[in-house]
Amino acid sequence: MVTKQPTARHRKGRQDSRRPREYRGVARVLLADDNPTSRLTLQTVLEAGGYRVDTAASAAEALGLLDQSEYALVLTDLALESPDAGLRVLAHARAKTYRPATAIVTASHASGGAGQAGMLIQPQNLPELLGQVAGMISERASKRVAREMRHAS
Repeated sequence: MVTKQPTARHRKGRQDSRRPREYRGVARVLLADDNPTSRLTLQTVLEAGGYRVDTAASAAEALGLLDQSEYALVLTDLALESPDAGLRVLAHARAKTYRPATAIVTASHASGGAGQAGMLIQPQNLPELLGQVAGMISERASKRVAREMRHAS
């Protein structure tokens, strides 16, 4: 029996692929929250909504993940290990050349520093949460395409 060997083109495609096949084309989200219950709940909801989610329990962990991978959206609790840790995560994300969408996730209705940081997401209404996430990722993608078109012309 003769087995067909993959062509160089097919081998190269597999070698260049950094993500498993099931994750290609799926928006990647970084979720930073020091509360394990909130983090797991939001991760579960986002994954059920079709997103690939990486999680961080601290600002330091989130900054490390931002330096290793590219995200469509960065969601963070405002006060991780310190009152302004979430703002540091968002500032670091916004400094990336790929410019991910960013938002603060909070269970409270107080905005704290949300006006400075971007959109405030309150996860009490899960369908609304998924709608907000989809809207932010879509807006980010539209801005990215517009930027690329300006640079191409």
